[in-house]
Amino acid sequence: MNETDFALHINGFFSRYLPGQRNLSTNTITSYRDAFKLFLVFCETDRKMKADKIRISDLTPELVAEYLAWLERVRHCGVGTRNQRLAAFKSFFHYVASLQPEHLLNCQRILDLPMKKVARKAMNYFSPEGLHLLLSQPDTSTPKGRRDHALLVLLYDTAARVQEIIDLRVRDVRLEQPATVTLYGKGRKTRVVPVTVKTASIMEGYFQEKGWIERSNASDFPVFMNSRKCKLSRAGVAYILSKHVKSMSIEGSHHVPGTVSPHCLRHTKAIHLLRSGVPLIYIRDILGHVSVTTTEIYAKVDAEAKRKALEDAYEVPSQDIIPSWEKDRGLMTWLVELCA
Repeated sequence: MNETDFALHINGFFSRYLPGQRNLSTNTITSYRDAFKLFLVFCETDRKMKADKIRISDLTPELVAEYLAWLERVRHCGVGTRNQRLAAFKSFFHYVASLQPEHLLNCQRILDLPMKKVARKAMNYFSPEGLHLLLSQPDTSTPKGRRDHALLVLLYDTAARVQEIIDLRVRDVRLEQPATVTLYGKGRKTRVVPVTVKTASIMEGYFQEKGWIERSNASDFPVFMNSRKCKLSRAGVAYILSKHVKSMSIEGSHHVPGTVSPHCLRHTKAIHLLRSGVPLIYIRDILGHVSVTTTEIYAKVDAEAKRKALEDAYEVPSQDIIPSWEKDRGLMTWLVELCA
């Protein structure tokens, strides 16, 4: 079977370019892979094109646009997913253009395909009272409850992404003061996040219970494991959070945000830091954002901070000093004459 240029480029794109040159995370590479798997399904089922016969010249902007429409129409994908699939194709054609300049015009036309505008969802986060109620839900008289409590506390205090918290190893947690946690984020970027004395105390008790402090060979153990002694999955962390949110909603439903996910605790930490007067540039470093522009979204959604700023800037006039327009005879006369 003859190799096509599409097959050769796909191989180089996933085996060398994405992990080597771009240094993308495993999750991003997996997402890109899924985009092309679905594209091949579309080609074979909708366009009757054999996957092993496809060439780069067959990948026209019109074909890619039809694939994106197929995702929404047949697969019922949302706009966000549609845009993620398009991002994978744009990255691929950046790669192809650098290797085969003869396809540069076609690549540019595909790179010009627009992303669809997506309505930005309201950001959900816990109030300080809601967070306190959430953290009081795990039953700390049981080992599993103590694990859940340590997980939720660390997830909030470090503002970690879910993948960062499940990849955490014992060696990444420094219990001596100043206590810190080393997180490995998107693009394999590393950041060191300080944690409070209270969080360090909770983690030290958790480590002592596991017997990890005395064991020199425990440094590679996952910090949070399931009942099979394997590190928690993303779905596992989401389940633990939702379980405690459900029990929390029984006694304080008004403290539960609209939609709760592990990322909600990351938003909560950022909002609480902002309200405490921490500059955005420091919040950016804690969250692991590349640019402070990304962090500015928290300043835009913090309605409480906006309300306080308005109260500080303007004095609300008393109703007693607002004159009644009914007593303004000149105005009343003018209105009567206008109507006449």
